[in-house]
Amino acid sequence: MKTISKTHFNFPNQKSIYRGKVREVYNINDEYLVMIATDRLSAFDVVLPKGIPYKGQILNQIATKFMDLTKDIVPNWLLATPDPNVAIGHLCEPFKVEMVIRGYLSGHAAREYKLGKRTLCGVTLVDGLKENDRLPIPIITPTTKADNGSHDEDISREDILAKGIVSEQDYLILEKYTRALYQRGSEIAASRGLILVDTKYEFGKTKSGEIVLIDEIHTPDSSRYFYQEGYQERQDRGEDQKQLSKEFVRRWLIENGFQGREGQAIPDMTDAYIESVSERYIELYENILGEKFVKADVSNINQRIERNVLEYLSKL
Repeated sequence: MKTISKTHFNFPNQKSIYRGKVREVYNINDEYLVMIATDRLSAFDVVLPKGIPYKGQILNQIATKFMDLTKDIVPNWLLATPDPNVAIGHLCEPFKVEMVIRGYLSGHAAREYKLGKRTLCGVTLVDGLKENDRLPIPIITPTTKADNGSHDEDISREDILAKGIVSEQDYLILEKYTRALYQRGSEIAASRGLILVDTKYEFGKTKSGEIVLIDEIHTPDSSRYFYQEGYQERQDRGEDQKQLSKEFVRRWLIENGFQGREGQAIPDMTDAYIESVSERYIELYENILGEKFVKADVSNINQRIERNVLEYLSKL
């Protein structure tokens, strides 16, 4: 199984490399970013030891497709996608918060609710909710943007403003864009028989001071989807929802005794399990985008990426 786990490119006018949990970002002359989606898989803020075939291609193609489908309502950083695993766009100064928006009580919010918490990131939740219930209105529950792989932390709007992490003027724009993107994403999901349960967005500022959407959008790594068909019946029976997201990996890790806590060992990921995760990501792609996934040539992924990026950069 051929995957891309780490890159070591040296592009013309390259200034620096930033390695995130999944993406590797090359700064080109302090003007452009070359963002390479690797096949690394992270969960509970931990990068797992083995890559997932085609995962990087899947994430990159979903994210860039949704950038194109939302650019009429929110400007974004993207210029081109010269390779299945690569997005190239404008260098931006990222905001130090991730804008999480939730339409349903799922994932982290549900876990906190089960512990008896009724306030999440300064937002009050009503009593009597069950896991995966639809919320009366979508709520924004930001997190701090962690550096160097450390855990993101929940934070309220009030604390963001009080600590000067984002100015009030900018934060109002982030909230407006977050709600607009979630609305558009929900409409697209509904047209494909899906429910966009929750998602996160990241924003940055261009050199001219414009706030734009950056990073990924509406991918299974940044979002949670349910199938519309049978949703209410499953809720009424108290059953788990059939979902399209990375949650299935988290559940497998939890069942095998791992939640990213100190002293816990990552369970062994067999080749058969990795193949099943790859197949699940392909299923996610085809359902979310409503089109057949076409596997890229992975006989020499690094060589392919380098050739395609160099060709594009030579035209800038």
